[in-house]
Amino acid sequence: MKYLIINADDFGLHETVNLGIIRGFSAGLITSTTIMAGGKAFEHAVALASANPQLGIGVHLTLVGEKSVCQPDKVKSLLDKDGCLSSKYPQFLLRYMLGRIELADIRRELTAQVQKVVDSGIHITHLDSHQHMHIVPGIINLTIDIAKEFGIKAMRLPAEPYFFLGGYPSSPMRIVARTGLTCLAKLAGRKIKKHELAMPDHFFGMLAGGNMREEFLSTIIDVLPEGITEIMMHPGSNNELLNKSYNWNYHGQEELAAVTSEVLRRRIADKKITLISFRDLTDG
Repeated sequence: MKYLIINADDFGLHETVNLGIIRGFSAGLITSTTIMAGGKAFEHAVALASANPQLGIGVHLTLVGEKSVCQPDKVKSLLDKDGCLSSKYPQFLLRYMLGRIELADIRRELTAQVQKVVDSGIHITHLDSHQHMHIVPGIINLTIDIAKEFGIKAMRLPAEPYFFLGGYPSSPMRIVARTGLTCLAKLAGRKIKKHELAMPDHFFGMLAGGNMREEFLSTIIDVLPEGITEIMMHPGSNNELLNKSYNWNYHGQEELAAVTSEVLRRRIADKKITLISFRDLTDG
């Protein structure tokens, strides 16, 4: 049997992202999302979540790119000279590897993020993270601890197959980064399994992240393996507005078109693929 979770990342990042995710859920193939507690549009996302209770919602743990949820004096080692989290993951990883970031600060910040989501009334289905920082050695241990503390029973394992290209025109550097991520994820997966947390069997969406157009999503669906697969998406409703705030050059509107494609809906049905959410991994 083939089961598919289509998870939309970055819920709470920006109102255009929030609206794209809800559109992709209500009129498309999205079954799950993950919310950013420190996102600028967090409250907007919480209101939309309340109006769409069937949408599975996890926490998108964030150590780079946004503001901390904790007061700055509580997580000093995480912040730059301007009092912000590292803007990009290479900067964070360099400081982390040099021992300039305290694990206690990471634990404090991630715990605060999960607590903020709990306090909003959202039932948390799983954990993943912005730029996949939760599977970094050392941080994965904290993430597992936090999951157990809050009774969260599932987690993303971003281990895209080493040799999968999916027709996406990736740069050599992106392929190298994906290879490193998959290697770290496989190591993290052993710990996740040891602690009996649920995770999908397969993952796709790293190479085409931010540019998962219909043709690339279609290719993944065509080669979907047996078992449970997660596909990571980043839909949005307005590329221009989002890219004014973030220089990622994401193609959220194209991703939204992909997850609302009737062609892909029919293909999923024809292939007898069952759409599920992270909630289905642990409920019942």
